[in-house]
Amino acid sequence: MSQEEQGAGNKRKLNANMMGKLLVITVLMFGFGYALVPIYKQICELTGVNILTPKDISVEELSNSQIDRSRVVTVEFDANTQGPWRFRPTVASMKVHPGEMTQIVYEVVNKQSYKMDAQAIPSYAPQQAASYFKKMECFCFKQQTLEPNEARQMPVMFYLDPALPKDVKTITLSYTFFEVGGKSQAAASKEPGKS
Repeated sequence: MSQEEQGAGNKRKLNANMMGKLLVITVLMFGFGYALVPIYKQICELTGVNILTPKDISVEELSNSQIDRSRVVTVEFDANTQGPWRFRPTVASMKVHPGEMTQIVYEVVNKQSYKMDAQAIPSYAPQQAASYFKKMECFCFKQQTLEPNEARQMPVMFYLDPALPKDVKTITLSYTFFEVGGKSQAAASKEPGKS
């Protein structure tokens, strides 16, 4: 066997030896990564860190402590329209506790045979209540496009700030729903067969 062949054989042995070590290290790294998950959970449980639902806590303790259950405010809902549609709340009023997340649904029906763009503008009574009425989700946040004869239910998620003055017992939320730009109506009147 020549010296070159011996050198190549040694190189192969060293390469195979290195490859074996790298494979063992890779397997150990993956095993360590998988082992970290239960170890992390155990450490978090022991230290009380990052526990989403601690054991032995009642539903009352988990509820929102910002809700003022000693007060009830009546919220009345109203709808005004400026256009050819039906627009109304699904309920006329509801009683809520300040701080409590609540949902109301408004219904709208486009009674025309063409598409319309519309926008809702809210108003509040008494006016001082506006800064305490917090909407998380509302159809009034953006323009609505209604297809011909489309009926749609649109939710409003809100809560009343617990800092609402104690003398406010009733709040009226009123929406005015009107057509934006009148572009849809103008386009519909230009269609063939319409005058």
